[in-house]
Amino acid sequence: MSLDQATADRHRTAHELDRGTRIGSLLMAFAGVAFVGYGVVFLVRTFFGSGFELGVATLNGVTPAELDAIDPAIMHYINHLHVATAAFIIATGIAITALSWYGVRGGHLWAWATAIVSAVVGLAIALPMHYADLFAHDWVTHLGPIYLATIVFVVGAVLAYPGGESDPRTAETGEESGST
Repeated sequence: MSLDQATADRHRTAHELDRGTRIGSLLMAFAGVAFVGYGVVFLVRTFFGSGFELGVATLNGVTPAELDAIDPAIMHYINHLHVATAAFIIATGIAITALSWYGVRGGHLWAWATAIVSAVVGLAIALPMHYADLFAHDWVTHLGPIYLATIVFVVGAVLAYPGGESDPRTAETGEESGST
């Protein structure tokens, strides 16, 4: 077998093995962008929306205008919390997008694990409170976008799982990536 044929075979094998990583990391990055989008919508609704947030028009029948009439500090505080929440949703989405696009796509287990931990921690802390029935919300518009992004993220994470293996292009030869 010629050197050119061996290189072509190794490249083809790496390409085939890499397909799941490429598609998975793309899905993970796309989900990160969706998290950013959800955070931006959350932020925009804080300043320009008529309700509290997606899927929450009133708090037990009380509108933001009625709360503001009782004490403007209440709505200022709620808006402050919404801005802070939006900021952390956006920041987490940016981190997940960057980790997925640059690290996971490169086959780095540490990037995959960090993206997973970031998403799981955020969702594990935020989601349970929504099931305490403390206020009424339309779960489809309120949580639907996050659940959809999470499903895309999980599918991507499964496809992209690097399994702790080294770069498939170097596994057989021990060569450094990019060397000829």
